[in-house]
Amino acid sequence: MFGLTTPAVDEAREVLGGLGYETLVFHATGSGGRALEKLAADGRLAGVLDLTTTELADELVGGILTAGPDRLTAAGAAGIPQVVSFGALDMVNFGPREDVPERFEGRTFVVHNPVVTLMRTTPGENAELGRRIGEKALGARGPVALVLPLRGVSGIDAEAGPFRDEEADAALFEAVRRTVAGSPAGDVRIVECDAHINDPGFGARSARLLHRMIEESAPAGRSGSAA
Repeated sequence: MFGLTTPAVDEAREVLGGLGYETLVFHATGSGGRALEKLAADGRLAGVLDLTTTELADELVGGILTAGPDRLTAAGAAGIPQVVSFGALDMVNFGPREDVPERFEGRTFVVHNPVVTLMRTTPGENAELGRRIGEKALGARGPVALVLPLRGVSGIDAEAGPFRDEEADAALFEAVRRTVAGSPAGDVRIVECDAHINDPGFGARSARLLHRMIEESAPAGRSGSAA
């Protein structure tokens, strides 16, 4: 969860709870991503609904909320079913505006509050993020579905939003398609949704997809998932 993907995560959590799962929600602030990876590595989860992968943008670009280079790897190594989306990959997180490194001058910023500054990722950065996510998915030992919200990946990457950048989003999604298509692996599925990540139905659809994947791969009666 991240503030700008909360509607999707709340909807997914409601659906998973209704299906009988004990659902743990991790905040995408670096420490939350590391906690998710630790639980997955320990084999404590039946499935992972990774709607908000924004920590990968901070790791790539140099933001303050990175969860490290191993983010989005533990569930795959453990063979745990995963549904992965692209929540808040339109942004890199910094502290106060005056603390943003000079090399980023000229970029697009949103000052969320006096101690949080968001910077829009570029088409080139998004393309690299798409490639990295595709590679991590291909390296998984269990099934992975990559769910693409084609109309935007965060609350400020919506129509007329300050981070709306169709070129950058298209670069992200095209890199994912290209990376996955270039491998013979058959356990990575791409699901394209003509929707914004926070549109009603997106979180629910992702949650139900994870449920089906868990049922197909896990022993009967096993439950518990992470969003």
